Amino acid sequence: MTGIDILATGSFLPPLTVTNDDLARCVDTNDEWIRTRTGISTRHMNNGEPTWYMGACAAKQAIERAGIDPSEIGVIICSTVTGDYHSPTISAVIQREIGALGCPAFDVAAACSGFVYALDIAQKFLSAGTKYALVVSSERLSAITDFTDRASCILFGDGAAAVLLRASDSLFSSWLSCDGSGMRYLYAKMRPAPHPFMKDPVHIDDGSDPDAPYSVLVQDGREVYRFATKALPRAVENALEGTGLTPADIDLFIPHQANIRIIETAAKSMGIPLERFYTNIDRCGNTSSASIPIALDEAVTRGVLKRGMTVCFVGFGAGLTSAAAVLKF
Repeated sequence: MTGIDILATGSFLPPLTVTNDDLARCVDTNDEWIRTRTGISTRHMNNGEPTWYMGACAAKQAIERAGIDPSEIGVIICSTVTGDYHSPTISAVIQREIGALGCPAFDVAAACSGFVYALDIAQKFLSAGTKYALVVSSERLSAITDFTDRASCILFGDGAAAVLLRASDSLFSSWLSCDGSGMRYLYAKMRPAPHPFMKDPVHIDDGSDPDAPYSVLVQDGREVYRFATKALPRAVENALEGTGLTPADIDLFIPHQANIRIIETAAKSMGIPLERFYTNIDRCGNTSSASIPIALDEAVTRGVLKRGMTVCFVGFGAGLTSAAAVLKF
């Protein structure tokens, strides 16, 4: 069996919400400016909840809805760029919290494409005989947001979602990509930790701005927009290759929730009505790899995505990564 079934979904959004008016008290902006340029009205931000905690809450909900014993989970794959530790992975902590001890657990850092990357990896485990796979995407972007940058701080939010998977004979096709030459357009540099034996440290040019602040997201909005509007339709086209399907055959697209303008532009270029793209960016903002599965869980619980429908997940982000997956729900 080479396909996958999504048995259940789950999500967690921190109760704390931050409106555009709230942000206007921090930086020179206003509600209308943010809404017309991004489509965002409000977003959730943690009030102390760690990344692993949000992921564990989402995972527990998915497991409960699936009605399985956590001990039956054969692999846990988490996508995040905002882990709580350098080591261990948040997947290890989530494994502890849900009581699925013993199975392999690891993290994937592919930015906003992370959920699709993790889904693709889970499919490989399932096709090799793993009974159940748990994919968790959890992001605390507020921890790496520069709240003095009016162009970027308006975009990001926090949240987590999870999917419980098993192997099936149904449709599954995916495509993953990365263009590292564009890494300088969106990044968050780690602060270096010099050891006591360092003398006259060398500087190795990595393409990023040497004067850029550490530990916060830096982006070239124009270049990211240009990349994303092309990456979304290209990823969909490549994921559909060999399936006999066209974008017109997709019942519902669930894209990364980066900017409503990106989604509108991509939909127009593909000739697909915007109504076939599920969006919740107005309520959640950009939650990086968690944005697709959060929207997925919402689409399921609201009855928008129904069993038997063909769905396409498509992500794009720092790296520059892009990825898409098509499956029968």
